Amino acid sequence: MPNLQVVPATVHRRVRPRLWTAALVAVVAVVASVATSLVAPAPARAAGLEEVTGFGSNPGNLRMFRHVPDGLPQDRPLVVALHGCTQSAAEYDDETGWTELADRMGFAVLLPEQRSLNNGNMCFNWFQDADTSRGGGEALSVVQMMERMRADTGVDPGSSYVTGLSAGGAMTAVMMAAYPDRFDGGAVVAGLPYRCASTVVQAFGCMNPGVDRSAAQWGDAVRGASSHNGPWPTLSVWHGTADTTVAPVNQRELVEQWTDVHGADATADDADTVEGYPHRVYRDPVGRAVVEEYEITGMGHGQPVDPGTGAGQCGRAAPYVLDVGICAALHIARFWGVDDGTGGDPDPEPGEQSVTMHSDDARDGYVKAAQDGSAATVGILESSFGLAVGRGTDGRHNRALLSFDTSAIPDGATVTGARLTVVRRSGSGDPWSDPEGNRLLVDVHGGCLGGGCEVSAADWAASAEAPAAATVPPVDAGATSSDFGAAALAAVDPGGTTQLRLRFAEAPTGTAYRFLGSGTDATLRVAYRS
Repeated sequence: MPNLQVVPATVHRRVRPRLWTAALVAVVAVVASVATSLVAPAPARAAGLEEVTGFGSNPGNLRMFRHVPDGLPQDRPLVVALHGCTQSAAEYDDETGWTELADRMGFAVLLPEQRSLNNGNMCFNWFQDADTSRGGGEALSVVQMMERMRADTGVDPGSSYVTGLSAGGAMTAVMMAAYPDRFDGGAVVAGLPYRCASTVVQAFGCMNPGVDRSAAQWGDAVRGASSHNGPWPTLSVWHGTADTTVAPVNQRELVEQWTDVHGADATADDADTVEGYPHRVYRDPVGRAVVEEYEITGMGHGQPVDPGTGAGQCGRAAPYVLDVGICAALHIARFWGVDDGTGGDPDPEPGEQSVTMHSDDARDGYVKAAQDGSAATVGILESSFGLAVGRGTDGRHNRALLSFDTSAIPDGATVTGARLTVVRRSGSGDPWSDPEGNRLLVDVHGGCLGGGCEVSAADWAASAEAPAAATVPPVDAGATSSDFGAAALAAVDPGGTTQLRLRFAEAPTGTAYRFLGSGTDATLRVAYRS
């Protein structure tokens, strides 16, 4: 974890923090008693989004973006999607799958965007009273955007939902509490309960290690946020068990807060697994499902996605948008009921199942060598930068090794499909265009390359059972490989270890490389039939 510090520096409207060394943390600025008139930029379009200006007094000084599918009829649902720290509307829309689902299911998406003048790390100010109370600040700005959406597009005022990641997840809880009359449901991903903090110092404690209050105390905070007496928005809560930015205890506190608001207890009425992950449902006294939670085992800080073209898939991997084999946005939309049955999975093949695995960070690494493979050595920058592929500044050529424990696949199962997802940490140049048309190849080997599972110099040139079994497109944020070929599927080792080697088909002529993440940033999804 980085050393998180807040260093005040006067800005137009608030005190601005020093930028943190890691992305997507949910706390940033101390409010200054300084106000200044801010001029709104001209309307613009970004990544398929339309920017809208003139949506009200905008007391929170936010930007408004929207995605409205072509030909969307009136009286369709509205989903408000709130990005996390260091993100923008354009970095959150299709990555999480929300705009993709909007086109598929037929609803509009509103994407408020923070300004750096308000918060130097682009976080929504979820812990500042002025921005989280009914009738003012950022919360009122979002409501004004919703009114503009209804005026322009005719979305159904009785079918509105809100969701967000990290600081956006905490702001989701704010919107549900401050304006429960405006929302039918919400979904908090890696977020925090309403009124967990009202100062910067408290906010750090809320994030990690978290704050333990009684369900009634949490519920009272929501009930005290407005004069509303019900009905209350339903809630879907998602959190990774390996999240060290926002501690997983916040998932439990959110469940306790909103079950109490609904007059339910915090003991699950239903429990099952969805795509292999624990899922629990909490019902009110009349049996209505009012809160659900997904516990994404092994996942760090981010939004779960499942890239692909299947009806049960959505999103694409990016920083803090993690391919873990389950599409959170799709399941949230189903919980809310906005899919109208259009987003369901096709009939599965009898006996076909899938499993998603993170790489074994302790056995991942990279090897560097001359272009002909001579003088190979194990790279030493993995812990600082990640796994290198391509040509480095030293003129050496790097190949990355990822190790997966594939023992979750039953012995005797037939592997029917597989693909790899990786996330960029950093890089330089474009190795996919040096030379033009270069390809990042995936070699697949059942067991361990080079005679041992620890990364060694021999791994640079060791024979693989299925060389060039798949390709990975340019990794500018996150990317998913092509489907593994038949030889690679046969090489996947049920009950054992499977190693992958990433290498460029042709050696770049100049400095052109990527550092890729491992562990939770590298996932292998395998489909099989027992």
